[in-house]
Amino acid sequence: MNNNNRGRYPPGIDVGRGGGVNTNSNFQSRTPQQQQQQQYVQRNYVHNHQQFQQQQHNQQQQQHHPHNQQQHYHNQQQLHHQQQQQWLRRGQLPGADAVVDEVEKTVQSEAVDPSSQDWKASLKIPPADTRYRTEDVTATKGNEFEDYFLKRELLMGIYEKGFERPSPIQEESIPIALTGSDILARAKNGTGKTAAFCIPALEKIDLENNVIQVVILVPTRELALQTSQVCKELGKHLKIQVMVTTGGTGLKDDIMRLYQPVHLLVGTPGRILDLAKKGICILKDCSMLVMDEADKLLSPEFQPSIEQLIRFLPASRQILMFSATFPVTVKDFKDRYLQKPYVINLMDELTLKGITQFYAFVEERQKVHCLNTLFSKLQINQSIIFCNSVNRVELLAKKITELGYSCFYIHAKMLQDHRNRVFHDFRNGACRNLVCTDLFTRGIDIQAVNVVINFDFPKNSETYLHRVGRSGRFGHLGLAVNLITYEDRFNLYRIEQELGTEIKQIPPHINQEIYCR
Repeated sequence: MNNNNRGRYPPGIDVGRGGGVNTNSNFQSRTPQQQQQQQYVQRNYVHNHQQFQQQQHNQQQQQHHPHNQQQHYHNQQQLHHQQQQQWLRRGQLPGADAVVDEVEKTVQSEAVDPSSQDWKASLKIPPADTRYRTEDVTATKGNEFEDYFLKRELLMGIYEKGFERPSPIQEESIPIALTGSDILARAKNGTGKTAAFCIPALEKIDLENNVIQVVILVPTRELALQTSQVCKELGKHLKIQVMVTTGGTGLKDDIMRLYQPVHLLVGTPGRILDLAKKGICILKDCSMLVMDEADKLLSPEFQPSIEQLIRFLPASRQILMFSATFPVTVKDFKDRYLQKPYVINLMDELTLKGITQFYAFVEERQKVHCLNTLFSKLQINQSIIFCNSVNRVELLAKKITELGYSCFYIHAKMLQDHRNRVFHDFRNGACRNLVCTDLFTRGIDIQAVNVVINFDFPKNSETYLHRVGRSGRFGHLGLAVNLITYEDRFNLYRIEQELGTEIKQIPPHINQEIYCR
């Protein structure tokens, strides 16, 4: 898909800020540099020459000091000659073309838009987030979003969303995605993965072309709604048409919506495949496929749908895969479908740095009492409590309400409208505690959650990692408390070994500093 021979590292990556390579896929190269440089020299020469003639005319009007006037005229002529020589010499210096090109671009852009310096001043930027952040999101190379030559309207959306600088995963993936390369990216939960693919996707969409150009696949309906919302917010100044489609909702509404222009489609694999097979969702012009939570999308539940869906895309499509865990299925898929992918791995350790993990040994019948104690002792902003079955979710939610605490619950057997309402209300802070199954472990980003409680301990390390990743979002601090029965003790040890982490016994008093800063 990418025919140009640009280097792997666009501006701001390993070659200093704002290097000479332009990664914007919409950027059109100009006339040959020599010709353009000559144009600039001539334009400069004409401008100076006109100024010079005007000054000469003024001097002729003043005859009071002929000797001084002659000297002044001689100096002006020398200065004019030096300027001309300077521009000609600069044209011969290495890298001068880039300088001239940069000046030329500035001159042109300011001529077109006199308010080019004022656009940031008019932005509605939310208050800065002053909470403590860990190096999962602060260990960056120092790039700015402007280093990637993004459209101004997209930059406006980025800043108004409250993003200040790219996080490490965004620094790695945005410039590479803009060059058209396939990407396989592994980064921790809550470090900015969604924006890492939404920003290049929005940048590469051609508004003039009313076809589906980007498809973002996610494993759950809630994650689809959240991702489409991020796309809409980042692209609100771009007039890009974003559509979300998931199972569990009427097909008729989706069919009607697809008769209108759609540039970016977010959804679950089964529903998009269904629409593609019916010939309603046309994907022959879709140049980018994004797979978020790729490990889940390549589980037996979804993989057949994904492989069928890829057949509807053009051969030259770009595929971006993002996840926190990469099992064998992901490697196998990469070898079959990705063309010379750029691999990003920011997972030197699996658990999030800002999350403190504890366990409490309890008998099954003591669990609710233990939970009550936690509620009374912990400084909970919002908490998510995980159970291993739908039945237990409903029973526990009822118990928590009886204890006098506000509580919602959500699981896969609820009607979609009800699920959406619970998710939306919890996210907006209508309730402090949410009880749920593993449906809610993937990608769900609720910044206010600072405590995760495993009321039932998970069976494997992957589920554990995704569960505790619901707290400590975007490098903030969080707390994970695991209620462990006699039967769970071997699982606890195994998960500690597999993740290379330490889950300590819960102390009588937990210092608020470790999860509330």
